Amino acid sequence: MGPPSSSGFYVSRAVALLLAGLVAALLLALAVLAALYGHCERVPPSELPGLGDSEAESSPPLRQKATPTPKPSSARELTVTTTPSDWRPPGPWDQLRLPPWLVPLHYDLELWPRLRPDELPAGSLPFTGRVNITVRCTVATSRLLLHSVFQDCERAEVRGPLSPGTGNTTVGRVPVDDVWFALDTEYMVLELSEPLKPGSSYELQLSFSGLVNEDLREGLFLNVYTDQGERRALLASQLEPTFARYVFPCFDEPALKATFNITMIHHPSYVALSNMPKLGQSEKEDVNGSKWTVTTFSTTPHMPTYLVAFVICDYDHVNRTERGKEIRIWARKDAIANGSADFALNITGPIFSFLEDLFNISYSLPKTDIIALPSFDNHAMENWGLMIFDESGLLLEPKDQLTEKKTLISYVVSHEIGHQWFGNLVTMNWWNNIWLNEGFASYFEFEVINYFNPKLPRNEIFFSNILHNILREDHALVTRAVAMKLENFKTSEIQELFDIFTYSKGASMARMLSCFLNEHLFVSALKSYLKTFSYSNAEQDDLWRHFQMAIDDQSTIILPATIKNIMDSWTHQSGFPVITLNVSTGVMKQEPFYLENIKNRTLLTSNETWIVPILWIKNGTTQPLVWLDQSSKVFPEMQVSDSDHDWVILNLNMTGYYRVNYDKLGWKKLNQQLEKDPKAIPVIHRLQLIDDAFSLSKNNYIEIETALELTKYLAEEDEIIVWHTVLVNLVTRDLVSEVNIYDIYSLLKRYLLKRLNLIWNIYSTIIRENMLALQDDYLALISLEKLFVTACWLGLEDCLQLSKELFAKWVDHPENEIPYPIKDVVLCYGIALGSDKEWDILLNTYTNTTNKVEKIQLAYAMSCSKDPWILNRYMEYAISTSPFTSNETNIIEVVAASEVGRYVAKDFLVNNWQAVSKRYGTQSLINLIYTIGRTVTTDLQIVELQQFFSNMLEEHQKIRVHANLQTIKNENLKNKKLSARMAAWLRRNT
Repeated sequence: MGPPSSSGFYVSRAVALLLAGLVAALLLALAVLAALYGHCERVPPSELPGLGDSEAESSPPLRQKATPTPKPSSARELTVTTTPSDWRPPGPWDQLRLPPWLVPLHYDLELWPRLRPDELPAGSLPFTGRVNITVRCTVATSRLLLHSVFQDCERAEVRGPLSPGTGNTTVGRVPVDDVWFALDTEYMVLELSEPLKPGSSYELQLSFSGLVNEDLREGLFLNVYTDQGERRALLASQLEPTFARYVFPCFDEPALKATFNITMIHHPSYVALSNMPKLGQSEKEDVNGSKWTVTTFSTTPHMPTYLVAFVICDYDHVNRTERGKEIRIWARKDAIANGSADFALNITGPIFSFLEDLFNISYSLPKTDIIALPSFDNHAMENWGLMIFDESGLLLEPKDQLTEKKTLISYVVSHEIGHQWFGNLVTMNWWNNIWLNEGFASYFEFEVINYFNPKLPRNEIFFSNILHNILREDHALVTRAVAMKLENFKTSEIQELFDIFTYSKGASMARMLSCFLNEHLFVSALKSYLKTFSYSNAEQDDLWRHFQMAIDDQSTIILPATIKNIMDSWTHQSGFPVITLNVSTGVMKQEPFYLENIKNRTLLTSNETWIVPILWIKNGTTQPLVWLDQSSKVFPEMQVSDSDHDWVILNLNMTGYYRVNYDKLGWKKLNQQLEKDPKAIPVIHRLQLIDDAFSLSKNNYIEIETALELTKYLAEEDEIIVWHTVLVNLVTRDLVSEVNIYDIYSLLKRYLLKRLNLIWNIYSTIIRENMLALQDDYLALISLEKLFVTACWLGLEDCLQLSKELFAKWVDHPENEIPYPIKDVVLCYGIALGSDKEWDILLNTYTNTTNKVEKIQLAYAMSCSKDPWILNRYMEYAISTSPFTSNETNIIEVVAASEVGRYVAKDFLVNNWQAVSKRYGTQSLINLIYTIGRTVTTDLQIVELQQFFSNMLEEHQKIRVHANLQTIKNENLKNKKLSARMAAWLRRNT
């Protein structure tokens, strides 16, 4: 080595290594700090050096930067980054709720999606936007948090403080040092060089860009559809509950209401719609010289971000004026031309007027637009001034007159209009009280329809649409109360709150409250609540306060506790009670309803008691309201004598949210009355007795024989909705599966056919002579299919003959449409009773139709064949020919679900399982195991089935399948025991 330099100093090798290590550590620390604080260019993981494909896939999802819009010369250049939780220090961005440092007052929002009619998007569509948000600072802070997801920030400025009273002229700017995104909590964070001042107002100016995706139905989304023979596209929005942040940076919480000025830039051939009326239009030229239309809209009232709405489309509309305010229904031009929007237009105005009069509060906006999208996963959305529907929930075609669709459209439209008061005018403070929106909108949809159709059986319809389903889902071990006490929900958990408990249980709570008070008091309290919290937010306790005020102002209604204590006992705990009355002693008790009435509950947390309103009837006469406000109580007035005419039914009109049980004498008295004079018991209570008894027997509260005794009188029953309830509970897939069918089928056939004559003769005559007679009979339209399919399944000759007649008429003359309520059944039996000739006719119809619903109907009907060779050919077509490869109906599963098809499908899989897996996915093979193995009752059968599918599954799938087959086996063994008891009872009573 050369001589050392005459200047400098000498370091030993050890010291040199130590220094090198310190330098490396320092560089590593700086790299970590850079990652934590986000001072790095935003780069997709796959482009980071050293990351392979597998590592990129497991990294947090980072969006690639879109092409930025030109920045003004005064704008500060920003380095924008994304930081997952393990790359950043702890801070407010780790919390699920925004910090209370800023309050939004107003948004000026401009969106520019690049949608063109001559360049329809293939997959995704870019958009750019700008938003200026006026905020008030409440706490000094140099960090600003707002929501933003899937956007690239192109520019960020903060102006202010703003001078009040001078048109918000600015006195300065606050420099923005950095902008970064917390992906997991969906925040955009602005780091400022100095703190904002409490009490002052500022304007956040943000430019951003993003993508609209055809596959998504959240934020901005696309619909590609066909109209007037052409392929077209539209753009729409769905921002509830937390998807406004997908479209523009915002304070995306329901209590942070603000006003909005919205501007949409769009192609001149499209129309732009938003919450408010159009204010003006101008022209804009892009860098390529293309002309665009700039549509501005009037300022909205104070509202949450989730109600902001946009649509850009090439649609027509029909319109009318109601009390000086315009209502427009927008739809495809074909649909407008054939009158499909007329029904919705005709009912919308009167519904608005009814609710305005009911609450004595006028609708707040100057117009209402309602638009029907070809595809909308949320079905309907109540955006203030621009309600969005799926076509199926808004458009009524002429051929739909003989379906339940007219009534369903009425309900859906009423529900969304109800939200204009419950949700839009008064919004829940946080998502844990979403039932204040959805529960009351669901309740009032029934009140609206009852007002306009007073002859409709309101209690029976509420049971069929609401109570029947929620009582089957709810029980004491459900962890879901109507009003959740927790407030720190993750975004995914907020979305899960939009469920049957929020809607149906919420509606049931409102109905019960209305009935144990009275309608006048109920509406009076709601008027006060709505007026007080207009353009603001409320919590459940606010609602209860206004009910208590209404109660305190009168002396007629006396309650055993405050409204808060009564209703909290229902909304803050899961499940519902079973009320049991001993008619010999008058002792009434309550207990939580458990699935299968679990005996060993020592490890379970026992629910508190409910404060239960008991409306009841004795010998057909309504009795005064009583309260069960403890676990057990004696009501001497409810005792019955030995008289044949003495009977008691609790829960008048099923207005209470509970099931009712009786002692043996109580059930016996009700049986005697049904056999003697069933019409003395109202229809709703014949429904109730059947539904409660079968549910209680299924879950071990009473014997199955007690429930079956209630069916003896059915030869005299002429109400189809009662028959529907009987058949839904009795002729179930579990109870009459192929495990039990050979024991019970012949007995059930003799028992039911003997009793079906009256109801069958009524409706078979209507089907043959005048089906139009049912067009306004909603309960008949929803009940007829179950009656028809059961009669044919039982081998009723007239049912089979009628199916042949209707099928043959349709084949010979397709204009002779099969009545919609029984179309599935008729098509199925047309194939089951026919040959390959009929099957080929359906295949030809399937190939030529473009109607998705009809395709599904036909796909299921073709699986009804009893000929193995036809079913085998059907499955070969499914995996190889074009008519089926474009349809997602899993033909193999459909075939396997039938009695004959189960064996044919199993044989088919031997040589074709790879093709089936390729066509429908690996999960379809697992589904087929459960379908084919639905009758297993022994471990040997499970082993044989697993061996058969052994080569088709991965090891982890085999473990899961084995566990699920064991569950199926245990359920089948339980059903087999139940079937044996039913068979014994049927032998004694046939």
